[in-house]
This record gives sequence, structure tokens and C-alpha cells, in this order.
Amino acid sequence: MIKNGNITTPNDTSPFERIRRMNAAGGEFWSSRDFAQVLGYDRYGNFESVVQKARLACFNSGQPIDDHFVEVTDIVDIGSGAQREVRTILLSRYACYLIVQNADPSKEIVALGQTYFAIQTRRQELNDQATEEQRRLLLREEMKLHNVKLAGTAKEAGVVEPKDYAIFQNHGYMGLYGGRGAQDIHRLKGLKRGQQILDYMGSTELAANLFRATQTEEKLKRERVLGKEQAYRTHREVGAKVRRTIQELGGTMPENLPVAEDIRKLARPRKVKKLKGPKLQEKK
Repeated sequence: MIKNGNITTPNDTSPFERIRRMNAAGGEFWSSRDFAQVLGYDRYGNFESVVQKARLACFNSGQPIDDHFVEVTDIVDIGSGAQREVRTILLSRYACYLIVQNADPSKEIVALGQTYFAIQTRRQELNDQATEEQRRLLLREEMKLHNVKLAGTAKEAGVVEPKDYAIFQNHGYMGLYGGRGAQDIHRLKGLKRGQQILDYMGSTELAANLFRATQTEEKLKRERVLGKEQAYRTHREVGAKVRRTIQELGGTMPENLPVAEDIRKLARPRKVKKLKGPKLQEKK
């Protein structure tokens, strides 16, 4: 309950958690009106200047402001059954974090808010990191499986010798990476000799390559492609179409995506040290 700037929270629940809302899609958000009251701003106009500072910080951090600060019109009671429209801003967790960083530091509740949102934001970052790792591991395994299937389909089309398959794979990369072959990509990513390109791709880049592989396999089968030269062209055409789709969607080109950590480190089981107890001397 919020009353006259004072906050009461049953069962020691965080006041910021108490005013957290959920939309129909299950996404969380906070109302700037509720947030101002929790932080002890009696005049909403004073709080708006804090929001403006937070918006500027959001912009300077490179984050889309509209993803974190959404202006809406809300209806509030003004007494005697009357209502009026007021401007409200729906805030993301990140927006709330920026607001408490720019709010009046002399307020005790602001310090509590800084701690709360710093911890919650870090938890979200760790969760996102774990999710990205899981996606990478899943997509890398899918890539291995589909590369085996693609190799079998390419062999039926006439790509028989290992050196021919290497050329076939290179054409797929050239289509997807704007003319860059496997060696070019390897060099561009700064990888060392023996390091596999696919092991250093993030989930977005792996997904693009998986789509290239699966669609090439389907096209080779569907069109009953015969002859290695035609198979080369098919793989490059599919890669180029995937690239054009990324461009049309406004996505980042695969060669510009960041290099990820070696995926083999993620897949490697963690070693658990066994705790040794004290040595017992044998009775003589």
C-alpha cells in the first residue's frame, strides 16, 4: 500500500515488487505513476525530470528508448466519482534501473531501489546468458546432424570426393557471407589454425547457417540436382537467399556478428573436486 509517500509492504515484500505489473503476454512492467509514489515524489512533475535523465542515459547506452519507455494515457480518479486522463509511462526493468540511478540519492528508498534493480538486472543478464548458451549448444548439435544429412544428399547429387565436398561447403558460406569463403571467415574472426568456425558462432549466426544447410538439402532433393557443379551453384544460391532475407529483416550480416566463446567449453562437463577426509592411521 502506498499512502502519502509512505510504503507498507506485507511479508517484507519489496515495494518495487509490489507495484510490478504483468501484461497479457506475460511481460513485466512498472507504471511511472506508481514508481513516483514509491520513490517519495509528491509532485509527479518533479519525477518527470528524473525520467528524462533516465531516457537520455538509455539513449547514450545504445538501447532503443521506445523499448523501455512507453508513453500511454491512463485514467485516474480525482474524487467525487470524477476521473481525468493523465500521461503515464510504462517502464521496463532496465528503465527502472536507470531511474533510480538518476533519482534523489538522499531518499532512503532510492538507495533501496538501486540495490534491488541492480541485483534483478544482473539476475536477468545471467539468465539471458544461460539461455544463449543453451541455444548455442542445441543449434550446434542440430548443425552437426544436418551437415551429415546434407553430405549424404550432396553425395547423391554427385559431390563424392572429400575435396569436392569442401568446395560444396565453401559455396554455401560464400552465398551467406557475401562472397567470403571458409578461409576468409576464419581469418575475419581471428581464429587459430584447427579452430572450427561453427564452434565460435553465437546462436543467431548458427541459426542462419542451420537454415542454409536444411534448405539446401531440401532443394537438392526437391529439384533432383545432379552434377557437382550444379550442386555448388545450388548451395551458393540458397546461402545468398538467406543473406537477402536477413537484409530485408534489418538483421546483422553474419560476418559482422561477434565471435562467441568456444562452444566446446560450454559442452564440457564441469569437474567436481572430491573432498578428501583426514587420513586415518592404521592401528598397529
